Amino acid sequence: MARSSGNYGYSSLNQNQNSNLFSANGGNASSQNSIFSVRVISIVLDENHPRFKELGGWNALGAIEYDIASNPNYSSYVYPVAYPLFPNLKNFPLINEVVLALPAFSSAVELYEDNINILGGESKTYYVNSISVWNHPHHNGYSFKISQAPPSQNKSYNQVEAGSTSNVSNTSSIIFLGKTFNERANIHPILPFEGDIIYEGRWGNSIRLGSTVKNRPNNWSSTGSNGDPITIIRNGQGNQTNDGSIPIIENINNDDTSIYLTSTQSVPIEVSSTSYVSYISGSTPISPSKYAGSQIILSSGRLVFNTYEDHLLLTSAKSINLNSLESVNIDTPTVAIQANKIYLGKNEAEEPLMLGTQTINLLKTLVESLTTFMTITSTATTNICVQGTPATLPTVNSAAQNVLDDLFNLTKALGSDPSLKDCKLISKRNYTV
Repeated sequence: MARSSGNYGYSSLNQNQNSNLFSANGGNASSQNSIFSVRVISIVLDENHPRFKELGGWNALGAIEYDIASNPNYSSYVYPVAYPLFPNLKNFPLINEVVLALPAFSSAVELYEDNINILGGESKTYYVNSISVWNHPHHNGYSFKISQAPPSQNKSYNQVEAGSTSNVSNTSSIIFLGKTFNERANIHPILPFEGDIIYEGRWGNSIRLGSTVKNRPNNWSSTGSNGDPITIIRNGQGNQTNDGSIPIIENINNDDTSIYLTSTQSVPIEVSSTSYVSYISGSTPISPSKYAGSQIILSSGRLVFNTYEDHLLLTSAKSINLNSLESVNIDTPTVAIQANKIYLGKNEAEEPLMLGTQTINLLKTLVESLTTFMTITSTATTNICVQGTPATLPTVNSAAQNVLDDLFNLTKALGSDPSLKDCKLISKRNYTV
């Protein structure tokens, strides 16, 4: 098909789509033949919505009832409906936020360069993201009844659309935003830097795809060069001022939970402990707050690493350090450590551990020899006779008998099983080579 003159790309697609749409309806085109602004009256988020079944059940998830933003109709009994345009992106608006709506087709269409061929079906209204009335990630709700809005927010939609400055008040407004959405005046937007791509939630959670930006107020640009990539995932902005209109930057020491993926940056994290006395001189790791380079930093009130099917593997080019202010506890049926040297108590400890089996066997041999000797000594006599009776050595005999008693107890502790299973002097849990 030859390309016709006129608009191209999305403009042409939109023009032709609406032309075909209203031509199919008998040429009765209205003023809303392209993208238009609507105010959200209600939204289908679960089966409790009054029109849940009517609008298609779970197929209507995210559908909104709307009113025309430029011509509010407070007396309407049944509001028109628009559905989310993007199937894979859930960015549903709040009640009283303004979204962009557009007509499109609900069934199959064929695209021929800059024209649309309708295969059948009816048109449907879809919507895209909320309009940034207040330019704030928390909410952009707007009261179309001027008396309901605080003075700082009493600007008409047309004024805002024309570029008039608007701010979110530092006190909660009385705009109804939903059944469970409670406005917070201390939610701050993220301060952007040149080239950043930022995704912000409504509650102080964000993802920044950013870079090193020299001579700008952030916590990660003291090293490296402009343009070195960094990714920051933040959940919870920590303690902040109550004026939520002021942008802030991420702070790993104040935010509730953070994940930093760096390339050349140094992140001034304040870790719980930096005691590295187990390392020999010259091998101590660089402090986490001073290290500059590619790393992943996780910081939160608690970290849980869990595998439900296979291994948890920790590997390192240098060392794996476990650093705690209280203790390192290991609860497991078996602990196996394969190492050329193991030091306990301090690095390069000088006292070696004894080998249990070999020590027990040597003790058994010694006990048997002493038992034989003490048995003989305990009954030893002299060649001196008193009135025909051999004289005894009472002191030596008594001492020998005491040693025999001690050797008997030691023999019981050593056990009689060659495998040392009944030996009471060796651990049944800890082994060495």
